[in-house]
Amino acid sequence: MTNHLRTVLLGVFLACATLVAAVGITRHNSGTDPVGVATPRGPYVALGDSYTAGPQIPDRTGTPAGCDRSDHDYPALVAARLGLRAAHFRDVSCSGATIADLTTPQSTDDGTNPAQLSALSAGTRLVTLGIGGNDIGFSSLITACVKAGVIYDMTGRGKYTGDDAPCRGKYVSGETDDVQRKIDTAGERLSEAVAEVKHRAPKARVYVVGYPAILPTGGSGCADDLTLAPGDATYLHDKEQQLNAELRKRAQEAGAGYVDTYKPSVGRDACSGRDTRWIEPLLPSLPAAPMHPNERGARGMADAVLHAVGTPR
Repeated sequence: MTNHLRTVLLGVFLACATLVAAVGITRHNSGTDPVGVATPRGPYVALGDSYTAGPQIPDRTGTPAGCDRSDHDYPALVAARLGLRAAHFRDVSCSGATIADLTTPQSTDDGTNPAQLSALSAGTRLVTLGIGGNDIGFSSLITACVKAGVIYDMTGRGKYTGDDAPCRGKYVSGETDDVQRKIDTAGERLSEAVAEVKHRAPKARVYVVGYPAILPTGGSGCADDLTLAPGDATYLHDKEQQLNAELRKRAQEAGAGYVDTYKPSVGRDACSGRDTRWIEPLLPSLPAAPMHPNERGARGMADAVLHAVGTPR
């Protein structure tokens, strides 16, 4: 192995370790809101995982510290745009959260986050919910595929095997796709969670917030930042699309709105340029956790939420 390859390999594995240790992976018009309904002015409660919390976007706020919640995550930006007083805004999102953590306390490396739904009340008027990525293990999936990509690069990039998606084969066998199975299960759990949100906050407008584009369509342009085999980059992109589709379907079935953050983020994924991307790669160049939104991404997601609730950006 050349010194260059050793350096690349070390960097990739250090980045993967950082991604796993730091945080888990953790719209537009929904078509469900009545015409003429006024923009909700709070109280507003934000629920979700790290894509809501904005880990490592300056500055950290709230408790427990282990949730790594930013005062410039998209809920904080939405609350500011709506002109909400501090008493009318609660952000209880937490890095690493799964759908189960909506109804049970979540342990973090630095404190315990109460069950997120405990922040809701009959007085709540607006709820955003961004969750599901950790339920399908998307963070560990990316890490596994990056590692497979290193080996793919070192062994001729499919020249001898004809396989440009070595990681995909670990999850797909015949007609069985383990990740798709997890997506289906997450959808069922989300339906139950949204029903519980509506029970606890019966007068609130509820929006499920989808995930922005993490990887590009077609799997191109990721070799430098992520060392993903092209077929695996496509596979990961497709799994995110399927997760978003499931979130949208379940939200609409439950009578909630859906916020599409994917469409406005196309071309701003982790493999795009430093000055345009919403998502930082494994080795971030801007303040953000690896493979998570930077402040530009948080602003873009906030814009999508505001558009969905009927507030001009």
